[in-house]
Amino acid sequence: MQDPRELGDPGTPAFQLEKYPFYLLNRLVSRYNVVIESRLKAIGIDIPYWRVLMVLGQESPRSVGQLAEAAVIPFSTMTRIVQRMVTAKLVVCRPLASDNRVIKVTMTAQGKRKLSEARMTTAPVYAQIIQGFSIEDFEHLTRSLDRLHANLAVLVPGKRNGDSLAGTESAAPVK
Repeated sequence: MQDPRELGDPGTPAFQLEKYPFYLLNRLVSRYNVVIESRLKAIGIDIPYWRVLMVLGQESPRSVGQLAEAAVIPFSTMTRIVQRMVTAKLVVCRPLASDNRVIKVTMTAQGKRKLSEARMTTAPVYAQIIQGFSIEDFEHLTRSLDRLHANLAVLVPGKRNGDSLAGTESAAPVK
């Protein structure tokens, strides 16, 4: 039997797209986004709002940089998303008392309601996605994905191992 890691290595003659983990991950995320986008649109939000609300639902307030990193959205794009979410009254922004260049984002009561609605809307999708996975399968999957992510950390340009990608805040205004 051929080593499946070799089949997934684009640098080998044996390469097979169907064995390349990043093709598989992108294919999965693309399908997930197609499914989730219509459900979120029905409740008046989009995928970036969903990602921000999910992150803030776990820990709030967070700086724009922390949100960008956790939601896997570039800082400049996150700044625009947060501005739109302020206009929609889903979040409020306040400068950090000790450094007014750092903007802290907090969910409003309306944002919390929208997060609750979005969670109820997306829960059936999650249930479908994990259908047939044992506890052990699911734990193995999440550990493997975390390992792939950690293995890539040393290759991220401009990032020392263990450093945050969004560790420095820009003075970009968020109102």
